[in-house]
Amino acid sequence: MRNAGLYIKRWLKADTVQENGARIDRITGTPQGGVISPLLANIFMHISFDKWMDKHHPEKPFERYADDVVVHCKTEKQAKFILRQIDERLTNCKLTLHPAKTKIVNLRGKSEKKYAKKYDFLGFTIRPQWCKTKGKSMLLPSIFISTKSETSIVGKFQKMQIHKKRITIEQLASDLRPIVRGLINYHGKFSTSHLRFIWNNLNNRLMKWVRREKGLYLMASLKWLWKKYKANPNLFPHWALVHHHGRAFLLYYIRAFHYVD
Repeated sequence: MRNAGLYIKRWLKADTVQENGARIDRITGTPQGGVISPLLANIFMHISFDKWMDKHHPEKPFERYADDVVVHCKTEKQAKFILRQIDERLTNCKLTLHPAKTKIVNLRGKSEKKYAKKYDFLGFTIRPQWCKTKGKSMLLPSIFISTKSETSIVGKFQKMQIHKKRITIEQLASDLRPIVRGLINYHGKFSTSHLRFIWNNLNNRLMKWVRREKGLYLMASLKWLWKKYKANPNLFPHWALVHHHGRAFLLYYIRAFHYVD
């Protein structure tokens, strides 16, 4: 720890070497893509933002991941005030707010000005939804997978070219299991209903694999998959999200069936 300051100074002052061998002198900031950059940035933000918020605005809950921050306010007036305060604080710390990402979002309250009704954070979209609580319908902030994450996941399935794999379904399930389990554990932490589009897309690719690998038509492919499901309902992690009876399993696939690349 005695030499920590020395090493940090060296990291901050180190030149950047490009792929072509050219050296670029840096004046401020951490090296772009450097292994130490996220750690140094988090230390800096912890002191310049987290500790400052705890001291000056302890009543305002917030979340921060790296340089992405969400601060919760009760009124429009509070939101405008805290935004000015944060802007001033970061300016004093030689930082600037992102002009496009920085905004006030109104999830459920009343305001004089019209604001965005949703925002994205860590792969999720937070937006209001009508929910029933204690017998009453209320407009409450709800969590959904973001369109960007959804597109990225479907693109990942597409690149895998599942239907072209000449392997057993057990091997196919083994390849997909870490991905599907990761989706359920992260994006399905609060609810799995908003992942329906992703499961439909994956199911279509499995159907395409069966039809191509086994040379079967739609209904025959569904029956073949049903036998596999009956023998091992946990073969694919998302199969466990379906009620354990044949009609629900078949409808799960029939409703989802459409063309995929």
